[in-house]
Amino acid sequence: MQNERLKYIFLFFIQIIFISNIVAGPWPVPKGKAYYKLSEWWLVFDQHYTDAGQIDPNVTTGIYTTAFYGEYGLTDRLTAIAYAPLLVRNTMNNLVSNTTSEVLVEGDAINTVGDIDLGIKYGLTKVGASVPISATLMLGIPTGETSGGRQGNLQTGDGEFNQLVQVDIGTGFSIGKTSAYASAYTGFNNRTNDFSDEFRYGIEGGVNLLNKKLWLIGRLFGVESFKNGATAESVTSTSIFANNSEFTSYSLEAAVYITDKVGVSANIASAFRGEIIAASPSYSVGVFWDLKK
Repeated sequence: MQNERLKYIFLFFIQIIFISNIVAGPWPVPKGKAYYKLSEWWLVFDQHYTDAGQIDPNVTTGIYTTAFYGEYGLTDRLTAIAYAPLLVRNTMNNLVSNTTSEVLVEGDAINTVGDIDLGIKYGLTKVGASVPISATLMLGIPTGETSGGRQGNLQTGDGEFNQLVQVDIGTGFSIGKTSAYASAYTGFNNRTNDFSDEFRYGIEGGVNLLNKKLWLIGRLFGVESFKNGATAESVTSTSIFANNSEFTSYSLEAAVYITDKVGVSANIASAFRGEIIAASPSYSVGVFWDLKK
């Protein structure tokens, strides 16, 4: 039961980090322009938030994801979006007895692809609007592994097809000679295969420094579960159907342009509070190609 619980803690936290960072604001990419990013994301944790919001220990578990993210402007108001975890490594250390130091359960690992996300963003306001608003549809394709490893408890995907509908609003402005922006979003994530639906929300802000070479970005975002899964009221959080997870989290990111179009980024994210998620920060680094200019 412990392994089943950890499996779903893992899956939910993975999904949070992926989805919360792939739908980037209310600004569609201009027609024929693009933005691409290759990144490495990782999370290692030995404690988690329970379904009561308390922190409990667990066997040290890790996930490491090499992923591609891309945006391409189909028109000036319609953007195609893709997120593809090309290689996901899911690991679990040995479970060792605290009294005898005996290995109770041997560690394990799998390496495979993750769940792919495909979507479109449409600008609801005219191009160049001072307060742009956009709508996004993201489809979560269950291409990841749902029962890997010797015990079948390691996963890189949740096995369900979900549809996220999101509305973004934002604006760009100046602070003295410094460019800045702020945006906010709200969304509804419809999940299948007896997973509970979710309400999503977030705010974001960024400033451009060092003569437009450095962006510093802060995000505050969260998920609230509708707790309407088929087994939401009939099983405990140790069940494999423990999908009614919630959280409020922050992330901080720095993006540096090495040239006018190529740059590197680094990100840290963690939860202020949560239910059935990892209680440790995640990290990512990446290389991006900004072809929108």
